[in-house]
Amino acid sequence: MPSSEHPLVVDMDGTLIRADLLHETASQYLSDNPLRAVRLAGWTMAGKHALKEQLAEATPFDPAALPYHEDLIEWLRAERAKGRPIVLATASHRRLAQAVADHLNLFDTVLATGDGVNLKAEAKRDALLTLYGEKGFDYVGNDGADLAVWAVADKAYLVNSSTAFADRVRAVATLECVFADGRKPAPAALFRALRPHQWVKNLLIFVPILAAHHFRDVDGMIAALIAFLVFGLTASSAYILNDLADVADDRHHRLKKHRPFAAGDLSLLAGWALWPALLLVAGLIAALALPPVFMGVLTIYFVVTVAYSLRLKQVAIVDVLVLAGLYSIRIVAGAAATNVPLSFWLLTFALFIFLSLALIKRVSELLVARASGREASLRGRSYGPQDLEMLSAMGVASGYISVLVLALYIHDAQTAELYASPRFIWLACPILLYWISRAWLITHRGQMHDDPIVFAIKDKASILIGVGFLGVFALAKGLG
Repeated sequence: MPSSEHPLVVDMDGTLIRADLLHETASQYLSDNPLRAVRLAGWTMAGKHALKEQLAEATPFDPAALPYHEDLIEWLRAERAKGRPIVLATASHRRLAQAVADHLNLFDTVLATGDGVNLKAEAKRDALLTLYGEKGFDYVGNDGADLAVWAVADKAYLVNSSTAFADRVRAVATLECVFADGRKPAPAALFRALRPHQWVKNLLIFVPILAAHHFRDVDGMIAALIAFLVFGLTASSAYILNDLADVADDRHHRLKKHRPFAAGDLSLLAGWALWPALLLVAGLIAALALPPVFMGVLTIYFVVTVAYSLRLKQVAIVDVLVLAGLYSIRIVAGAAATNVPLSFWLLTFALFIFLSLALIKRVSELLVARASGREASLRGRSYGPQDLEMLSAMGVASGYISVLVLALYIHDAQTAELYASPRFIWLACPILLYWISRAWLITHRGQMHDDPIVFAIKDKASILIGVGFLGVFALAKGLG
């Protein structure tokens, strides 16, 4: 692309960054304290400029963590090296815009919202006309709000992957170059945000009816299927809310920074609209098709999940106990949906095995932190590398206790009623011991996935071990 003597004016939201700073600050403000929603609504009624000013003052902001368009920034640096003035012109508040400009050390001038003016569309156009005159600057933008600016610019540069929108820009300006926006396709990003692979955890809903050997209970199985769907929608709602609350921390994580909201593939505003919609659909299905007690369990699950996302995950030990409880509550929900009595042994076994898995998750994160030389606590957590040995000891012990619970279950009177040869269940104990020991060994070698459930689903050895584990119970059921 030929260089120009004209100043190169660059939009920020959606152009320089794959995010909108109004959505970023509003989301962070609500995530820090959901009760602030009333105050946020009041600021919104006062107008966009007032809303942006209040949020800019009230919300911590880290420009280093934003999802930037790196290709665009590289080109801007090359243009500036040729002596071309680079101007940041954005509808975001000037406090945030200046923080971004200071971080990038790229812009000669910063124009932004302030002094009662929301610098967007026509307001931005008028400001640039006053400074540079018609056709006295080139402009880089990304969406419909920028069309008014392109109409008075000399050359247009577009950050947008839509061919149709590029044609709209060509209709009002000389389109010099198009940069891909770097976003994943919206359907794919939405699919990832819902985390459907995590729905496998909801298979625990079927455990009570299967453990009670009610295999021919058609109504119960249908109820379990509906409960599975409801829990899936509720879990996806909670995952989206968690990702919205965790955006700032996720952007500092080697893997989580690629999540749709952290990476800018999905708008935070879309997330705040989507999670209550999913929750509403789940609640309606549950109210129409499942017992009231199931709705109570579902409500507890969601409330605890939200509490975990907003606060409890930052409290040492409480966080892993809550994670273990959230796994176990799926079993309670399965029993409620199918009217199967809860088993003391099943709940106790679930609590210890899932506590071990939750601790694997934390230890994996700490091992990554230690390998990178970090001595401080994990972002958004209350653990540091110095806690590794203690957490590992607790995790291994919890896993082994779950095996002990399984062994004691063999001698329960109800077990004799369910299985023709309950003594064969003992064979499941060494199988489970091996899997737990192997999982922890893999964790300490730094080879564990950040989610041990995902590891178990993808690991061929774990799948074979699971088949063998279930085969033992089938053997105990079928032999007299």
